[in-house]
Amino acid sequence: MGRVSETHTPPQTLQHRWDGPDDAPVLVLGPSLATTWHMWDRQIAELTRQWRVLRFDLPGHGGAPAHPAASITDLADRLLATLDELGVQRFGYAGCAVGGAVGIELALRRPDRIAALALVAASPRFGTADEFRQRGVVVRTNGLDPIARSAPERWFTHSFAASQPAIVEWAVQMVRTTDPGCYVAACEALAAFDVTAELGRIAVPALVVVGSEDQITGPAEARTLVAGIPDARLALVPGASHLAPVEQPAAVTELLVHHFATAWQSAPAGVDAPPGPVHHAPPPEPPGPVSAAPAAPAAPAVPAAEPGPAGTAAGVTGPMRPDPYEAGMRVRREVLGDAHVDRATAAADDFTRDFQDLVTRYAWGEIWTRDGLDLRTRSCVTLTALVAGGHLDELAFHTRAALRNGLSPAEIREVLLHAAVYCGVPAANAAFRVAQAVIREETGPRP
Repeated sequence: MGRVSETHTPPQTLQHRWDGPDDAPVLVLGPSLATTWHMWDRQIAELTRQWRVLRFDLPGHGGAPAHPAASITDLADRLLATLDELGVQRFGYAGCAVGGAVGIELALRRPDRIAALALVAASPRFGTADEFRQRGVVVRTNGLDPIARSAPERWFTHSFAASQPAIVEWAVQMVRTTDPGCYVAACEALAAFDVTAELGRIAVPALVVVGSEDQITGPAEARTLVAGIPDARLALVPGASHLAPVEQPAAVTELLVHHFATAWQSAPAGVDAPPGPVHHAPPPEPPGPVSAAPAAPAAPAVPAAEPGPAGTAAGVTGPMRPDPYEAGMRVRREVLGDAHVDRATAAADDFTRDFQDLVTRYAWGEIWTRDGLDLRTRSCVTLTALVAGGHLDELAFHTRAALRNGLSPAEIREVLLHAAVYCGVPAANAAFRVAQAVIREETGPRP
């Protein structure tokens, strides 16, 4: 299972998450601007067969502390500081967009620490400085709402956006939950980033992955990288736009697995590390409640409510336990959607309000935020339990939640088939009717 870094991430390190076997070589995954580490969720199951995967959030993204980074170099320094704290010396690295820029910076400055490099939707120069500075002006004036509204057309192909509204909504929510100041700082960092003349110094084997329909950092930028990096090859992903790991997860995963399995280099002579990838133990378990991370495109994990100052209540010894209500409400909204939660809370009256509080505080704040299972797995467990109990009304909106958490219709079908064996065919028959109606509504063409 994964482990998430503590909520109180020091300013010069990055909020991060571990997944995979403790004794495997480390593979680091870097996110795109206005996304969280969950953009890589669909790759985790396969990558963790061979690697211990560390994902990180950019400052102010995914609930990470809002300590803006002034440059790509600053982000690279924070990542290295994080890896140093964790005892990671040598690692593979894959990054998307700004995460790719961080990978390029690492390869230029610390090639001794990178075993292999993958750059997804990356470029040696991201557009023009004026474009990013203008985006900063928009955010300072209007907040992130205009960026969030335009994200689907920039990140996904039209056909994908039309057929996967739950994933699109999840993506938009990632943008809305980003800290505006950190977003603007990242734009300014990208505005100043230009390593075109330095690509020839990259001595790390590199895979350059680009969606065939990417209009932001498309095939032309990818070919510039391949032409400039001495040991690089190009992989074009058909039917994908900017967030290829989300839109075409199987294709991207296969490319990454093959690249890191074949291109991983031993530590150079003179480096204080054993030959081949270094194995590392995981960091210690965080002391407080932490967020759970889904493994598909899914609603972003929600960090636990930030505890207040330690203290004692009357008659109680030891620190007071943080109230889980706020964290519960955040994850409830992420999983079920604002519209559903707003309806439920608006309908509450004096008779039902305490029950709504109970559900938010304990079901969502105590259970769904736990680190032991990711959100995709919790959706599978929830669907099965609802089938067993015959709770078809709840099954309907938890089927919708499962789609938001990244389960595909085919995976939901497998859950229900499995439930048919252990919960009974009549129960599964009713469940299939409910789930089929929800899936048709959620994944069918929109008018």
